[in-house]
Amino acid sequence: MNKPDALRPYHHGDLKAALLTEAEIILERDGIQALTLRAAARAAGVSHAAPANHFGDLTGLLSELAAVGFRRFAAMLEAARDRGKERPAGATGMGHAYVAFARAYPNLFALMFRGERLDTTRPALQEALDAAAAMLRSATAGAPVPPLQAAARWSLVHGFAMLLLDGRLAGMIASLPAGEGADELLDAVLAVTRIGE
Repeated sequence: MNKPDALRPYHHGDLKAALLTEAEIILERDGIQALTLRAAARAAGVSHAAPANHFGDLTGLLSELAAVGFRRFAAMLEAARDRGKERPAGATGMGHAYVAFARAYPNLFALMFRGERLDTTRPALQEALDAAAAMLRSATAGAPVPPLQAAARWSLVHGFAMLLLDGRLAGMIASLPAGEGADELLDAVLAVTRIGE
């Protein structure tokens, strides 16, 4: 006789990691409104109470998932920086990596910057945020940028990513000359961020 799903024994090696994997799948496929502790438990094939043992509540799950995102984000930025050691190529590559991450993981990216849904006091999220921030700062290593200019650069690149995800740049991109698209438009944004260097 088959046991009901809620009583089925768990056979994964790492329940927390399995729940985070399933949570990310739900988030990207169905959006944040579909992501609940019960939905993650159901997808992982465990009792609906199991996620609470690892995350406490939905805010805990979302915060840990955002930490996964920020670690992945920092790794993509680091890879881009390492491919372009010479400035401004390194900063430009990191700008493209920033937007590439947003395009590859749109709902995770949105979650990562939804502070009202996250508990930034959780150690995993705080460490991941710090790592991503350090990686962004490294884009200007060797040529310090004043804080206001650094904030302006981040605002432009982040704003570009959000506008792109929201479809707000579609008309502008469609009107570009043949062979030009979102990457070329991003190059123009990144060129603006280098004015005055």
